[in-house]
Amino acid sequence: MHTDRTSTTRFAVPVDAALRAAGWQPGRWDIKQAEIWADALRDHASPAGHRHTVFPAAVEAWAEFGGLHITPTGPGRQVAPATLHLDPLHGLHMARTLGDLGRALGTEVCPLGAETDSQALLAIDTAGRVYTLDHTGDWYLGADIDQALTTLITGTEPTRLTAG
Repeated sequence: MHTDRTSTTRFAVPVDAALRAAGWQPGRWDIKQAEIWADALRDHASPAGHRHTVFPAAVEAWAEFGGLHITPTGPGRQVAPATLHLDPLHGLHMARTLGDLGRALGTEVCPLGAETDSQALLAIDTAGRVYTLDHTGDWYLGADIDQALTTLITGTEPTRLTAG
């Protein structure tokens, strides 16, 4: 029996397929693992004393998507789709960088994971907006985790953050 999958999922079909192939399913919620990550980040201080800030939007994103290795299929719309590992410990040693970004944006920012091909760091702010930081700059991926995953998995070009 054929059903219209787009009407029953919150993600477009290619995004939903990539997420499910990585082990995600609606209702996935591993709060225990999210709390382990939260404790690890809270307990870490850089040699200069920089610390991570942990907040509900980050913990919720980790609980639903944390630990997934996402490998998109297909060519990408504008850029190559990103291969992702949603593990906030990729950003463990980036407290200062994330603190600087948060100050520039007028919010707080916490690590979310990494683009494994480029080693770009994924980060989330207190409102749930998602960013990526790489050697070329800082990029805005979407107003929430769903938009960000869609941007990354479909190869939609993100928006460069500009100072000012």
